[in-house]
Amino acid sequence: MAPSRRSRYRKLRLRFRKLSLQPRFRLFVVALVALLVLLIFSYIYQLAEPRYYAVVGKPSISAAFINQVLAWYGSPAAGKGQALYDDGVEYGIDPVYALAFFMHESRFGTTGVATVTRSLGNIRVSEGYAQYEGYRKYRRWEDGFEDWYKLIAKQYVAQWGLSTVDQIVPVYAPSSDNNDVKAYIASVKQAVDTWRSGSIEV
Repeated sequence: MAPSRRSRYRKLRLRFRKLSLQPRFRLFVVALVALLVLLIFSYIYQLAEPRYYAVVGKPSISAAFINQVLAWYGSPAAGKGQALYDDGVEYGIDPVYALAFFMHESRFGTTGVATVTRSLGNIRVSEGYAQYEGYRKYRRWEDGFEDWYKLIAKQYVAQWGLSTVDQIVPVYAPSSDNNDVKAYIASVKQAVDTWRSGSIEV
């Protein structure tokens, strides 16, 4: 006579119970669980990190905070935080990234060609722009702000599909132009992290 389903289930349960009492089986289960947890956290980190440094998004700092940063570093663009903020809202780019590029490129307009060009990001000159030593030159800092946002939003994000710091910087400041790409990326991320935490000085 064939055993009932209940009796077969009991036998399987007894076998599993005996197996689970063995040290090797317990060690295997612990190792398997640990591996699964590690894989899950690794996957979550890989998804979250690029999103965290994606330039597209709502402002993560205020216009008043931007003014504090510009004033702290003695920027000639001090007091223009509202314009930098508003342009970010208009183009859908978090202004914390514009501020970080501004810092890395010219320490907020206090060094290099930006002292003359009033350029947030030291953009190479192209047709239709005034120029100074091969870079776009603007009449006002506000014009330089908006042009940077337009470049990032319309060309890098919309046209090329580059939306994170890790994707944008190697194209924006390639190593072929004697840029240290890794250092540039690290600099932008450090500034973003610092300002998002509420601290002014990077």
